[in-house]
Amino acid sequence: MDNVIKVNGVTKRYRNFTALNNVCMSIPRGSIYGFVGKNGAGKTTLIRIICGLQRPTEGDYEILGISNESKDILRIRRKMGAIVESPAVYPDLTAVDNMKQQYLNLGLPSYEGIDDILKLVGLENTGRKKARNFSLGMRQRLGIAIALCGHPDFLILDEPINGLDPQGIIEMREMILKLNREKGVTILISSHILDELSKLATHYGFIDQGRIVKEMTAKELEEACRKSTRLKVNDSKLLSITLERLGYNYTVIDDNTADVFTSFNFSELAIECSKDGCNIASAEEHDEDLEGFFMSLVGGEKVG
Repeated sequence: MDNVIKVNGVTKRYRNFTALNNVCMSIPRGSIYGFVGKNGAGKTTLIRIICGLQRPTEGDYEILGISNESKDILRIRRKMGAIVESPAVYPDLTAVDNMKQQYLNLGLPSYEGIDDILKLVGLENTGRKKARNFSLGMRQRLGIAIALCGHPDFLILDEPINGLDPQGIIEMREMILKLNREKGVTILISSHILDELSKLATHYGFIDQGRIVKEMTAKELEEACRKSTRLKVNDSKLLSITLERLGYNYTVIDDNTADVFTSFNFSELAIECSKDGCNIASAEEHDEDLEGFFMSLVGGEKVG
């Protein structure tokens, strides 16, 4: 699968502060890429660089195969839309007039498609209501509608569900999935609401202190977070002998710890382990979610 975005060793410094440090990132075409990191980790800085709002101190990146140093990069950026930090809307204009203004900004030849985009985001019936009187969720959807002007191949959403009520979050989720699945739009979502992100993302990038610490698919994350029983034993090597003999699926964590993914009867396993000289000290269910996985990568306090 080819990449919509390819970031190659990007570093961004502000005097004595390094916001990004040798960042490498790949966003596959057709994916929903969940960009995960604490506040101040460098998410928005990288997004601003990709959008052309800032320049990297070192390194380079590609958008749809075109280098940021190429003279064609401005043309290619017309194939991407973005909401960075907050939607850029004109509060005294209606939804339709906001869209017309964006069409003019992009130099599009006609207003064809505005009604279809507003219908896609659920704003087709707002009439003469001005944006200043929209709810937060409606403003977020209008921001996405504006970002969709010109039918971009790639969409960047920086905290798109921040501040929304539960109904607004559901509506935003459904709209993002529809854009991806029906329109084929590749989407990068930066969010600290990890439970919601896990319902959308097909790929993940984890950033901490300006570095990408891991990239993985949703399937790989599911494997890493799947339910298991964590066993504490006197010797995990001896435990491995028993588990191999029984054909159990497991992962050794350290000399005294292993996660077993196969369901088992504790008493029966303890008897089998004793035959190989292994004693089980404790067993507990282990079910890690996205936030737990992120914290195991970077440590510290929760995201956000």
